[in-house]
Amino acid sequence: MSARSACKLLLCGLLAVSVAAQPAQYFPARGAWTSRPAAELGFEQARLQEAVDFAVSHETRLPRDLELGIALSFAREPFEPLLGPVEPRGGPTGLIIRHGYLAAHWGEPERVEMTFSVAKSLLSTVVGVAHDRGLIKDLHSPVGAALKLPQFEGEPNALITWDQLIRQTSNWRGSLFGRPDWADRPEGNDPLAWPGAPVPAPGEAWKYNDVRVNVLALAALHAWRRPLPEVLAETVMNPIGAGQDWRWEGYRNSWVDLDGQQVQSVSGGGHFGGGVFISAWDLARFGLLTLREGRWENRQVYSRDWHRYATTPTPLNTQYGAMNWFLNHDQKLLPSAPREAFAHLGMGSNMVYVDPVHDLVIVARWIEGKHMDELVAKVLAAIEPDP
Repeated sequence: MSARSACKLLLCGLLAVSVAAQPAQYFPARGAWTSRPAAELGFEQARLQEAVDFAVSHETRLPRDLELGIALSFAREPFEPLLGPVEPRGGPTGLIIRHGYLAAHWGEPERVEMTFSVAKSLLSTVVGVAHDRGLIKDLHSPVGAALKLPQFEGEPNALITWDQLIRQTSNWRGSLFGRPDWADRPEGNDPLAWPGAPVPAPGEAWKYNDVRVNVLALAALHAWRRPLPEVLAETVMNPIGAGQDWRWEGYRNSWVDLDGQQVQSVSGGGHFGGGVFISAWDLARFGLLTLREGRWENRQVYSRDWHRYATTPTPLNTQYGAMNWFLNHDQKLLPSAPREAFAHLGMGSNMVYVDPVHDLVIVARWIEGKHMDELVAKVLAAIEPDP
């Protein structure tokens, strides 16, 4: 055997040993989550506890009576906000997951609660799976070309694409379930001008707007031809071992006819009530799924192509990827976090922080929004440098 061949065999052998030595990634079984001592996960215990104590001591000012909290948050809007169910919230709650294992937790992670706009991330994931399966052929094609719905008739609504709905740049015009588009976070100080205010063309402006989010949910319902909670359970939540106690609610007036049956079109957030009610444990499972780019054990729950799409900045708002995948490329959202990090965020604050650089997921519920970055900074500071 030549020296070159011998070296090649040796190199291949070393690579094989190296690959074999890599530990399999851990995914928690249904109903269980293995914990590891902080030191085994690379944390300094005292500093990690400081982070937990910080989260507990910086509770949101949002009232625990969430009916009151929603009313106060959207007090200037001209409509009674609640169309769907609302439940009181608990206290500060969270989990810190590293390398898939539980490092720390606080509060009531088993409590099923409103998660507000984190529901948007779940909605966009359901849309992503529909695209993976060919139920949505082209994200950049007009929704109305495939779905003959009155919400997409006539210009400019007939021009709106799936991508624009997902990225909140659709500027859809109209009323859905008794709420006109202009009523959600109305712009300007003159209420008389709100109904007739000019609206940019599709793709020309970004606006965070729950009425338009619900238009996407309605479109996704018709693309799947099945209730979205059923789709989410089958395609995402069951594969990742989520509990059976989460639920996805719509409004009392959001029932639509689907193939001769009455089906509820669900909400992509809790602004008007409803949305996803879920435990911190299950939010952490979803966070781990997105950390692993859609893979759970040996199953690709959603495609890596969809993950790349979801984490690609929206040109009109570079902090926004797919619906409520908030990105950190410019480190303005979370200055203490790496550029590769992203977060699923909802009012409250409900935060699912995902950090591929540190192989880390943080779920923090009911922390004051302005303190999210400080919490992340404290958790990252607790990670001991590699020797």
